[in-house]
Amino acid sequence: MVQVDVFWSYGIGAGFATAAARQLGAAARGDRSRWSDPYLMATVLYCAVLFAPSGAWLLWGFPDWETMQAAREHDSLPAWLVALFAATNVSQGVLGYWVASRLIAGGRVYAAFLQAGIGYAGMFFILVHGWDGRGYQRFFSADRETFATWPERPGLGDAFSRAGEWLGSPVALTLYGMGVVLVPVMLALMAHWIRSGEREAGSGTVTGTLRVLGAVLGSVFVVALGTAVVSSVLVHLLGWWLGVTAAALATWLLVVRRGGAADRFFALLALPDRPAGTPVPRMGVERMR
Repeated sequence: MVQVDVFWSYGIGAGFATAAARQLGAAARGDRSRWSDPYLMATVLYCAVLFAPSGAWLLWGFPDWETMQAAREHDSLPAWLVALFAATNVSQGVLGYWVASRLIAGGRVYAAFLQAGIGYAGMFFILVHGWDGRGYQRFFSADRETFATWPERPGLGDAFSRAGEWLGSPVALTLYGMGVVLVPVMLALMAHWIRSGEREAGSGTVTGTLRVLGAVLGSVFVVALGTAVVSSVLVHLLGWWLGVTAAALATWLLVVRRGGAADRFFALLALPDRPAGTPVPRMGVERMR
């Protein structure tokens, strides 16, 4: 979605940099030029060859859904907005990678990991809440006609029913096809970089692939999505000013600070940023190999 991809691509770029944290940290201590960074090249290629075209495909095929029901037809989209959308799908990925890589160069790998979390949490908040509290309704509406039929205060049963209907829509079917390519490629790259970084560092142990995948997917769909849902609920209950304040406080206490939810998943990746002597939290996914 146009409003979502700015955050999503930033999270992708930061996630790729975090996965290559060992390699980037070693390069920062050497003489390698940042412009000869193969991980940056892979990030650019992923965003430019796979991610950006998927957004363009959806915008052309489903302009109302891709704009969260803000536009009806192609004629209602200014040409400059389409061009800017295509550009940001790459530029924001590069920005996320650059910010995370700078943090990694300074030894702040956990802060780089949180950059990816910021991108995904922002993406999910727009999908769940949007600008008017109806983000999930806009997402689960294949077109503007369907969106217009939502009741003012839908019940939980009605929301689940409409979500179920959307799962068989042309939009959803297109997303399934794209996901079969986009998601495995991204996860494969991240897992390979994390594991190869451990081998190059001579750590003696290599994190299991399933553990890496569990940590990455858990960070996205448990931590980032959960943060977005809780934030949306707080905004609904308290209004924007008090809701955002309460959400920020809850996010800091329960998610961001050391020992919080984000740190527990970060620990599973075994990246070199935890304070000496800090035990690795035991979670079910940790035993996956």
